[in-house]
Amino acid sequence: MLSQKTCKGSILIVDDNPTNLEVLSDTLTAAGFQVAVALDGETALEQVQYYQADLIILDVMMPGIDGFETCKRLKANPLTRDIPIIFATALSDTTNKVTGLSVGAVDYVTKPFQCEEVLARIQIHLKLRNLDKILETQNLLLKQEIQQRKIAESLLQKLNQELEQRVSYRTIELSEALQKLEQTQVQLVHNEKMSSLGRLVAGVAHEINNPVNFIYGNLNYAMEYNQCLLTLLELCQENFSSLPSEIQLYLKKVDFDYLKQDMPKLLSSMRIGTERICEIVLSLRKFSRLDEADKKIVDIHEGIESTLLILQEQLKGRANHPEIRVIKEYGELPLIECYVGQLNQVFMNLLTNAIDALDEQNSRPYLVNNAEPATIQIRTQRVHQDWVKICIADNGSGIPADLQPKVFDPFFTTKPVGKGTGLGLSISHQIIVEKHQGQLLCHSELGKGTEFVINLPCKIKHDHQQKQNLEILQTI
Repeated sequence: MLSQKTCKGSILIVDDNPTNLEVLSDTLTAAGFQVAVALDGETALEQVQYYQADLIILDVMMPGIDGFETCKRLKANPLTRDIPIIFATALSDTTNKVTGLSVGAVDYVTKPFQCEEVLARIQIHLKLRNLDKILETQNLLLKQEIQQRKIAESLLQKLNQELEQRVSYRTIELSEALQKLEQTQVQLVHNEKMSSLGRLVAGVAHEINNPVNFIYGNLNYAMEYNQCLLTLLELCQENFSSLPSEIQLYLKKVDFDYLKQDMPKLLSSMRIGTERICEIVLSLRKFSRLDEADKKIVDIHEGIESTLLILQEQLKGRANHPEIRVIKEYGELPLIECYVGQLNQVFMNLLTNAIDALDEQNSRPYLVNNAEPATIQIRTQRVHQDWVKICIADNGSGIPADLQPKVFDPFFTTKPVGKGTGLGLSISHQIIVEKHQGQLLCHSELGKGTEFVINLPCKIKHDHQQKQNLEILQTI
């Protein structure tokens, strides 16, 4: 028998053919392996209880239980399930091979045996088995190390828990303070803008109204006086057969017949122009409504129209900027209780953003060939007994999906540096949601455009009635 030092491993051979046992036993012993044998499956199952084999060569066809059943039982036993099993059989069809591998065998050797092949396969699987043992040992050590680290982490976690809790409380306090600061900044900027707008509108209205009213009031007299002078000249022509040559030459020089026809048209166009100026001033006053800080019952279409009138110059076509078409689809809306000046400011912010978005697209081919003209669409409708919806949409470039959740954040803007403050939409959201108990939504698709949707209650509820508004909003 080989000494323990020179033994390459212990192998159990299970075969009912003594010749096969002898051949394999001699070959393996000569190769330096310790060999044990069994003539059937039952004997093998008993023998492995006290003989710890490193590998088993198992015959398939044996009396009693066959090799497949023996393999199943070996694999079901926790003490033997990790021992690699090589089937030895004269059967070479695929079905038997698949069956053997499915019950737990690692390989096959075919009878009659080729000693070199058997030795090669045994050595490979013993190496794999040794590697498995090494991995098992390393895994065990790793598990122990992980357990120790878990204990250390648990202790560290307990030590840090109080500190983390303090940091969490402090973070919440700082976040709340920062949010309040941002809201205060937004409100201060908003108040300053409204105050500046009020002073501007008041100054413009005052400076324009007086001279315009003076001009407009005297145009009627100018038209009347002009008619009197023309009548006088016509009477002179009719009652004097021959006017002095100097007068005749002057009448010919100034083309008196043309003056008679053009002067009324000129005065009429001046009247139309002054009426237009009066309309613009009135629209500015309606837009700002700075003298109406309290809630008012108004027609919101009037506010939209006033805003469009103010922005009319930006909507007109100019060099490299095609005209922006405005499509209005107004529904029948009831009068709305609102803070008029602030609501008009929302309309101004949303329409200005739409114009800016379309101006940025002035180099797009479809604007050049007018296949898809720049368009702003304004739709209003009554969506509930006590609610209305206002939609302002453009066919600009749209907003990227990852930026859409930020559009109402204070100081966030997608416009170039120096063109936007990032406060317009934030202030608009605050006006609609907080002041009017409504809803302001943004729907945008990159390359197709952006739509802002305003849902407004017809009447602003008291604090204890706001829950009803929120419930209705969820159904719209």
